[in-house]
Amino acid sequence: MTNSPILYSHFLSGAPDPDGPVDIVAALRDERLAWAHLDGTHPDAQLWIREELDYLDPQAVEALVDVNTRPRMSLVGDGVLVILRAINFNEGEDPEDMVSLRMYLDTQRILTISRKRVRAVERMNEALREGTGPLDAGAFLVRMTEDIVGNINVFQSDLDAHAEELEDRVFGGQGDHVRHDVLDLRLKVIAARRYLGPQRDVLIKVSQAQSPIIDAVTRREIEEEAFKMTRIAEDMDELRDQAQVLREELSSQLSDRVNRNTFVMSVVTSIFLPLGFLTGLFGVNLGGMPGLQSPVAFGLLVVGCVVLVIAQLGVMGLVRWVLRRAVR
Repeated sequence: MTNSPILYSHFLSGAPDPDGPVDIVAALRDERLAWAHLDGTHPDAQLWIREELDYLDPQAVEALVDVNTRPRMSLVGDGVLVILRAINFNEGEDPEDMVSLRMYLDTQRILTISRKRVRAVERMNEALREGTGPLDAGAFLVRMTEDIVGNINVFQSDLDAHAEELEDRVFGGQGDHVRHDVLDLRLKVIAARRYLGPQRDVLIKVSQAQSPIIDAVTRREIEEEAFKMTRIAEDMDELRDQAQVLREELSSQLSDRVNRNTFVMSVVTSIFLPLGFLTGLFGVNLGGMPGLQSPVAFGLLVVGCVVLVIAQLGVMGLVRWVLRRAVR
């Protein structure tokens, strides 16, 4: 629909698609059950909603045109306002940066709006075009919710599999190569969790709402999706804790490595400090130094240094043995 904010429009009764923007506007006003999906970034989108849908409750209109949204559900007159978040499949963007889908549904009209591509909307458009879509508003809400929750579940499962792989690599001694991956996992989980909890609460509210579009079948189906969202939210909490454990393990491995290196340097220093003292002492260019005229003096000094090193190693070994016995 050129120069119109409407991207998709269909009748849910199986009738031919609306013939242009004028027909869909009329259908949204009369008793024919019609669906229209709007591009929220279109310059005329807000004006179109305020002018063509002026019969809607002002609260619904305000929520539909709002730029910044979070998952929510409200009963607005005889209709239901539902705002959900879907996985972001847009090219060049992060999946966890979930896209907002605003929906208003009543027995006569369905209006959805998004500011980015939502694959669930595109699949709904395809289903209605092929004649396999839902026939009422409740079924539309269920189908859209199932699609959104299903993709969130796949996203969470992928993160879980990635976390298991990282855990094997971290505890397998490959921590140096996965530090960035662990950080990326934590950021993904944090970004997604901010929407999953509220979305679970929204679906629970929808399943408990008293509305003409929510019959017994719809209620049962939405309840099932709410249970799935609850499990996903709990799994994401577990993933957050798992990522934190991996981060702590990486920090512990780094600390152990630093401690080992420091210990080795301390041992080397302890051994060479007396040797440095002796060589420095015998290296002074002053009269009266013993062995200046002896051809075996240098050999004796070297032998003395070797004996000193052996003695130091022996003392260190004895101290280590004593400490182990004391710990036991």
